[in-house]
Amino acid sequence: MTHAEIEITAELVRDLLRDQHPDLADQPVRLGARGWDNQLWRVGDDLAVRLPWATQSADELLRKEHTWLPALAPHLPLPVPVPQRLGEPSPRFPRPWIVTTWVPGTPADRAPAARAAEAADALAAFLTALHRPAPEHAPAGRGRGGPLAGHSEWVIEQLDAAAGFGLVPDPGAVRAVWEDAAAAPDWDGPALWLHGDLHPANVLTTDGTVSGVVDFGDLFAGDPAFDLASAWILLPDGAVDRFHAAYRPAPDAATLRRARGWAVGRALACILIGDAGVRGRPGGKPTWGPPGHAALRRLLATPR
Repeated sequence: MTHAEIEITAELVRDLLRDQHPDLADQPVRLGARGWDNQLWRVGDDLAVRLPWATQSADELLRKEHTWLPALAPHLPLPVPVPQRLGEPSPRFPRPWIVTTWVPGTPADRAPAARAAEAADALAAFLTALHRPAPEHAPAGRGRGGPLAGHSEWVIEQLDAAAGFGLVPDPGAVRAVWEDAAAAPDWDGPALWLHGDLHPANVLTTDGTVSGVVDFGDLFAGDPAFDLASAWILLPDGAVDRFHAAYRPAPDAATLRRARGWAVGRALACILIGDAGVRGRPGGKPTWGPPGHAALRRLLATPR
């Protein structure tokens, strides 16, 4: 990650609002979160400002959300951050930014879903509603989704790195799950809308169940297996089968195999990011390790 040269503060957010959206400038402003691509600042009780700070790609991702998410949000059964205003680059801040609705809840990496049935049903209902055929001009996945075989080198590198740190007790079993997934038939259905980044910090919980989904910057059209992988990452033990039973249309065997493969890749990434956080390395997030380890355990325990 490359942090912005301009320090983002409450005063800067207030000044940007005063310049471009003055009707919002007098509301209280406070830091909400610092993510991979953007900082999130809460504005009053109901709004938030998202500003790119750590990646060059964040500008494009914010504009993508502003373009597509308002049309999708009304069909979704969980709260999502609906774009309300667009802030354009200016001498004060040379990148675009957006004003969205505020979504209450706690990120699942800090408050994992604990009520298995409720969480499974909520996540399944959300993805059932989101996974509708996308138009031909829908955004592509920035290398996400598509045939798994093309990602084998990256996944095996992740596995070798995690095993080298002693973080994976049975690398051979993990590799077997991935190889089975990579050999599954490719998706031959229509390209469906996908969230594209359902890791534990982008899903919110309240009272032990899934209550909101944020950060649609990686929204794209493709194989639903990519999002279905989230069941192993986000849900507690005993919930994955219920999720698959509740999701519609019911995924076929090949889709579940591919989803398991994507879940392996996501779990390994979480484990490595979590370990980097424990060791104090840049970009590390110690809260990401536990969901990654739990996901691998569930994946290895699930019959193929």
